[in-house]
Amino acid sequence: MDVVPEKRLALFAEMEDRYEKHDVDYFVKLLDHDDYVVRTRATCILVDFGGEDKIQYIAKVLKNDSNELVRHEAAFSLGQMGYRSGIPHLEDATANDPSMFVRHEAAIALGVVGAKEAKPVLEKALSDPSEPVVESAVVALSNLIFMEKLSKNEKFAKLTGG
Repeated sequence: MDVVPEKRLALFAEMEDRYEKHDVDYFVKLLDHDDYVVRTRATCILVDFGGEDKIQYIAKVLKNDSNELVRHEAAFSLGQMGYRSGIPHLEDATANDPSMFVRHEAAIALGVVGAKEAKPVLEKALSDPSEPVVESAVVALSNLIFMEKLSKNEKFAKLTGG
């Protein structure tokens, strides 16, 4: 398997140029590229650009991308972005994504964001057939309870990781 074919390398070089120009529209278009590696990288770059206006694009990837790795990256990214507007998308993925890999990451991300309103979804995830999803729900719920009851430092409380 050619991990980095010439075509991908050339595109990465173009992506770097567009990144330096902060070309948001270019990277939004790449979210529909046929190469899942390019879609994953475009997701990360949009998140790096920052701003709540990027949530809609990352949420679309989380909901619709055919590749579980790309959806996993989108779930992780929504957690790292920390916007409350990402919570409904993470709740949906925690409850409904066909991949255990994505459900686990979405649950963790809910804990990172500090989504108290997601407690019912996380409590339901305690019955998920996949042990990593159950464990992730435990981590997220523990973090939410800690944030609610004990922590004086919100940044510290959110350091659950992904």
